[in-house]
Amino acid sequence: MARTSDVPGALSANTSSANMNHHILSVLVQNRPGVLARVAGLFARRGYNIFSLAVAPAEEEGRSRITIVVDLDSAPLEQITKQLFKLIDVIKISELDPSRSVERELLIATVKASGPKLADVSTLAEIFEGKIIAVAEDLVTVSLEGHPDKLDDFEDLLGRHGIVELQRTGRVALPKLDRSSRHRSAH
Repeated sequence: MARTSDVPGALSANTSSANMNHHILSVLVQNRPGVLARVAGLFARRGYNIFSLAVAPAEEEGRSRITIVVDLDSAPLEQITKQLFKLIDVIKISELDPSRSVERELLIATVKASGPKLADVSTLAEIFEGKIIAVAEDLVTVSLEGHPDKLDDFEDLLGRHGIVELQRTGRVALPKLDRSSRHRSAH
């Protein structure tokens, strides 16, 4: 099977200051046991820093999509893609430009909140379009889905209430649709 790459030869600049040294790679792989371990192992052996990693089945049966947010301070993008293509189960690698992609992440957090603080957390969740998913005597668990920057802001504000536990899924991303043709935009 032929493998293709949409990663440009030169590094592109990200538009968000929070992502200044991060690039998003969408890696299509054969869905076989051990593939994720080999990809993560490659990064570990080379000393490359993974900022975020998410994996799930792709649109085609037998394939998975791994979304990797890579810290470019640890290795050049071109070197990373060359190393990934050496793995037999890698089919395609695309770099997703944040200005031309849709990014989402999920955050779930348990926060100390009772009485008036519960109302404050509830209002905060409502403002950010999040949900309260569990309430105990002095704790509340909230969830929020959205762009990673939105989750960062929400997490900062929740921190003022005392976060007991927090989990984020890692970033998932796809190219934005071209509005005129309703097809994925070409990179």
